[in-house]
Amino acid sequence: MSTLTSDTRRVIYQRPEALVDTSTHYCPGCGHGIIHRLVAELLDEMHLGPKTIGVASVGCSVFAYDYLAVDFVESPHGRAPAVATGVRRVRPDAFVFTYQGDGDLAAIGTAEIVHAAARGERISVIFVNNGIYGMTGGQMAPTTLLGQRTTSSPSGREASLAGYPIRITEMLAQLPGVTYAARGSVADAPHIGKLKAMIRKACQIQLDGGGFSIVEALSNCPVGWGMTSQESLDHLKGEVVKTYPLGVMVDRLKAPATAGKGA
Repeated sequence: MSTLTSDTRRVIYQRPEALVDTSTHYCPGCGHGIIHRLVAELLDEMHLGPKTIGVASVGCSVFAYDYLAVDFVESPHGRAPAVATGVRRVRPDAFVFTYQGDGDLAAIGTAEIVHAAARGERISVIFVNNGIYGMTGGQMAPTTLLGQRTTSSPSGREASLAGYPIRITEMLAQLPGVTYAARGSVADAPHIGKLKAMIRKACQIQLDGGGFSIVEALSNCPVGWGMTSQESLDHLKGEVVKTYPLGVMVDRLKAPATAGKGA
């Protein structure tokens, strides 16, 4: 919100209270910082800070608790949905979210995320997909694009050897327990604004008593991809969205279209 200072200049940017005032340790150009900022803004705007419990597991995503000024639980690798389920059951009054990467959620934690979604757990999941294992050395992840070179696929991912990239959000959207599933991007300012709106919707659904919600955030990993920051953002807008189209996969709270208008 804009405010007037004593010298009449408007303040249009300030650090959210939910964002810790500290230097980032992330690699230059990493998208995690952008997503942290969006989450912090929403925690402030929706007055969720005092009642929030976040769960993050192993990977670059685990450092969310260093930057978001809310209570956090660190889970084993891939087990954030299971831990969040426990938190939800003993603290029904809390706002509970998980913050997870693709190697975490879509690989070692596949069972946990699928069954939490199938149960319709009242949690909000923020799924950061940068298509690579960033923390552990740039290995191929389940979300790595075909042809993408990583330290474990130096010649590029081949479908005959490693299968195809997993569109985990589309998979989860088929489950009746999933109230909302969407995919956004940090590629540029317009996309970031749309991503924030998606995360807001996922948060509001939980507050309104809805079931499981997930927002996949397509992000970049310049170091892991071997690109400059700008090249990686251009790659997000180009090759990445060909495999991972943006938009809302399911919104079960949205009113269905009325057939036979004017009848």
